[in-house]
Amino acid sequence: MKADPAVQRRLLELADADAELARVTHQRRTLPELDEIAEAERTVRAKRDALVATETTLADLDREVKRQEKEIDAVRAREDRDRAMLAEGSVSAKQLTDLEHELATLQRRQTTLEDDLLELMERREAVELDNQHAAVELAKAEEALADAARRRDEALADLDTTQARRDAERRTLLPQVPEPLLGLYERVRSNKGIGAALLRARRCGACRLELDRSAISRISAAAADEVLTCEECGAILVRTGESGL
Repeated sequence: MKADPAVQRRLLELADADAELARVTHQRRTLPELDEIAEAERTVRAKRDALVATETTLADLDREVKRQEKEIDAVRAREDRDRAMLAEGSVSAKQLTDLEHELATLQRRQTTLEDDLLELMERREAVELDNQHAAVELAKAEEALADAARRRDEALADLDTTQARRDAERRTLLPQVPEPLLGLYERVRSNKGIGAALLRARRCGACRLELDRSAISRISAAAADEVLTCEECGAILVRTGESGL
């Protein structure tokens, strides 16, 4: 295949644009912020679960406290009724004995219920502190997630800018390369990753291998407009004054 040396040099610009576009694609997939966000999301879920757990426990304790308070109120109401009956003095001796026994039982029951209520309130206070701590920890986790997402978005915006610039360069370069040469370039790039490279100091710029004497002799003898490829990697070798021929 023949192509003007100046046209072949255009391939170096195209390869440079394609290399940076490939780097952009790779960086999009491997941004450190992506792993950071994934970890931050796991942390947020764990912290949110912890907060929900304390909220659920608080709700359960609140219900238990209300039940206990209602029971204490019921015992006090029964005690007040019994004492009112005693104060009236209209009960029989047997009823008096029964009321006194019931009052003693109610007092013991009230003491037990109040002790249980105190324990519940102490438990609730401890869980309330846990709940406040869990809320703070969730807020910190959400802030860390938001920060990582912001940095990811900034990095992606930079990559978008680079890609837009290189895409524009590529669109400008493509019409300057004849279809046969461009087709060869694209086939090599598709198979090997790099379509064209500079031959510098007898070394292929794509695979970085130094060409042997026979290859150098072949290249040196080739016409300036002959399209040559690296025997090792298949990349189109573009010759300039740096090639060392």
